[in-house]
Amino acid sequence: MPVKIEDQKIQEQAAERAASHLPRRAVMNGVSLAGAAALIAAGTRTAAAADATPFPSHKRWKFVFVNHVTTNPFFVPTQYGIHDACALLGCDYQWTGSQTSNVSHMVDAMNVAIAGKADAIAVPIVDPTAFNAPTAKAMEAGIPVFAYNADAPANSPNKRLAYIGQDLFKSGYQMGEKIVKLVGSGEVALFIATPGQLNIQPRIDGAAAAIKKLGKGITYHEITTGPTVNEELTKIKAYYLGHQKVKGMFAVDAGSTQGVGEVMRQFNLAKKGIHAGGFDLLPKTLDLIKSGDLDFSIYQQPYLQGFYTVMEMFMWKVSGGLVGPADINTGLEFITKATVEPYMVSKNRYEGSSSKPTIVPHTGPIAT
Repeated sequence: MPVKIEDQKIQEQAAERAASHLPRRAVMNGVSLAGAAALIAAGTRTAAAADATPFPSHKRWKFVFVNHVTTNPFFVPTQYGIHDACALLGCDYQWTGSQTSNVSHMVDAMNVAIAGKADAIAVPIVDPTAFNAPTAKAMEAGIPVFAYNADAPANSPNKRLAYIGQDLFKSGYQMGEKIVKLVGSGEVALFIATPGQLNIQPRIDGAAAAIKKLGKGITYHEITTGPTVNEELTKIKAYYLGHQKVKGMFAVDAGSTQGVGEVMRQFNLAKKGIHAGGFDLLPKTLDLIKSGDLDFSIYQQPYLQGFYTVMEMFMWKVSGGLVGPADINTGLEFITKATVEPYMVSKNRYEGSSSKPTIVPHTGPIAT
């Protein structure tokens, strides 16, 4: 885009001022003030042009996001991240899949996206084998496939290009370490919404591995809660009523974590010395951490799982596959009563607590 005459004059004046501060060595080597001013002005104009049109014009590529629990509140910030990245880059997206972790419905959604000639597909690979065939089919049709939130197992034949999400086994192992420190000995419950699904099974495997290695006085039980928040709460409450000598209750998914906290609050279990924790930052979970009903919850930045996935899809498309595919670990952070306040007072799209775009000011030292 041509630079306006007024802008050009301003840029040249700024360049001349900058050139007047050139080191003496540069002048001695033959760099004149006029020449330096011209070079700096040219560089300024090039940068301005790049800012105006960072990418060549392109069609509105359609990116299809298949999900395993499309209405789960955990994925509200993920959808905001997808929307924001698409708005930024001039693309469209579709949010589809299953409401109840039905893998067949997810595979059907992938096949529909392939038949509809989607420009890219993203899917949580929650089953170790079911997504191998549709991924291969999409790639053969020239449609790149990315995994987000859940990845194929190590040494899997699945050919997805990259994974954007948390290191799930590691996060579970670190939760297991925390459980051992909090509980010491006794009976512990580990709740999981849908056993076997690769978005959460590695977490409970990691927690169990840590407890087996480090928690010599701890016995643990794995309890299935189900794919919906209400069902999870019912199962957790029933477990506690039948096991009132339990020393700790912990969950590896967002809905079960909220349910654990609600049961802890209902029966005032924190004051009885029972410990609890889990994953993710649903609004109720934040309140339960603040009140002390939950000792912690592990954060994995779901907004970035949507935003970064779109960025990789876009870069793959705009570069013809030369740039884009790269695994991105979206983080592992323990949120406790001491650190939860900023997440509660700020209402924003990044945590799914508001739909309004906003700049969140940072105050105080930067945590490392």
